[in-house]
Amino acid sequence: MPATHHILLPSFLRRAMRAFELKALVRTSGCELNRIGRSRNWRLTADREQMTAIIELVRNSEEETWQWLVKLIEKERGSFTHAEILNLVKRNPGISVTELVILANCTIAEARTAIDEYEWSDE
Repeated sequence: MPATHHILLPSFLRRAMRAFELKALVRTSGCELNRIGRSRNWRLTADREQMTAIIELVRNSEEETWQWLVKLIEKERGSFTHAEILNLVKRNPGISVTELVILANCTIAEARTAIDEYEWSDE
């Protein structure tokens, strides 16, 4: 089972325009988004794949007031291992180097190596 991360989202509803749309978008990735007691703070509980899905969904929405969430999740998610980058390529065989660099937060060399390894494998 993948490790889950708990990310504190301070003033979640006040920092984002159309916050209810953002909550629905985040929950489509399968993660948990809960309010902490009666405070204005929220907690996101997600694994790395769900975090990656949230980052991709928020970036595709192009809503400027939601980009703080991407930065916060990327910081918590950390960097990917080679096996995780290769797994992303296997799930998205048509992914470009640029898309992979953005999605996995890796270097161009790491992205090219993973794509080349996938293309030369017998899968």
